[in-house]
Amino acid sequence: MNKIEGVIFDWAGTTVDFGCFAPVNVFIDIFKQAGIEVTMAEAREPMGMLKIDHIRAMLSMPRISALWQEKYGRAFTEQDVEKLYAEFEPALLSSLSEYTDPLPEVVETVQTLRSQGLKIGSTTGYTQSMMDVVVPNASKKGYSPDFYITPDVTNSFGRPYPYMIHRNMEALKLSAAWKVVKVGDTISDIKEAVNAGVWAVGVVVGSSEMGLSLDEFQALSEDEQEKAISRTEETFTRSGADFTIKSMSELPALIEKINQLIQKEKDLPQQIS
Repeated sequence: MNKIEGVIFDWAGTTVDFGCFAPVNVFIDIFKQAGIEVTMAEAREPMGMLKIDHIRAMLSMPRISALWQEKYGRAFTEQDVEKLYAEFEPALLSSLSEYTDPLPEVVETVQTLRSQGLKIGSTTGYTQSMMDVVVPNASKKGYSPDFYITPDVTNSFGRPYPYMIHRNMEALKLSAAWKVVKVGDTISDIKEAVNAGVWAVGVVVGSSEMGLSLDEFQALSEDEQEKAISRTEETFTRSGADFTIKSMSELPALIEKINQLIQKEKDLPQQIS
């Protein structure tokens, strides 16, 4: 049938860990230990990538690169990347279980989608050892996709490469890219979806891109909330998102809208003839 068959979600910042704080705090800490003060914005910019790629991307930022040159008298090397990552992984693993609460409306939305016959897949920037912590903890709290995959399984070719989405499609037996929706909270998620040829949807509230905790978001005035939402929506749209949703509860209605667009397009040749 000409309609959406499956939805592929990101994890942190999309389905668990409101604001995607688990990795951000560790990135800031490991750079601080290396004598480099990075900002929250810098730590978040490559979010969604495989974490060693994330560190490499941060070191390549002009300001951070210049600070590294100033402190160490040389440009960073691949050995520096690996050393920072060797400090990052155990630090993240030690705290990761604390960041596995599903975001508001996620559990209910997934139940709704499943009741409509949709398959639920997922991709991540976390490694398998990290997901060995996240998956069982999220499952205990009500969220468990039908399939998940890490960049470990795609030869470390994580986002923005499309391969994890392709593996989801194979495992879930989804018949065509245009029958798949990818939902994520970072620019890397959107690029992954675009490169895979699936529908790209950015979720705004709770996203790494917005970068606010639940308490911080709720403390904003209504006008401030709308401005934060609008800024995040614009970022996703500029990055190639087909649609944005404020929160997960809007997803079932959006999928129905996409189904109508698909049907309209499929009917078009018959109307012309």
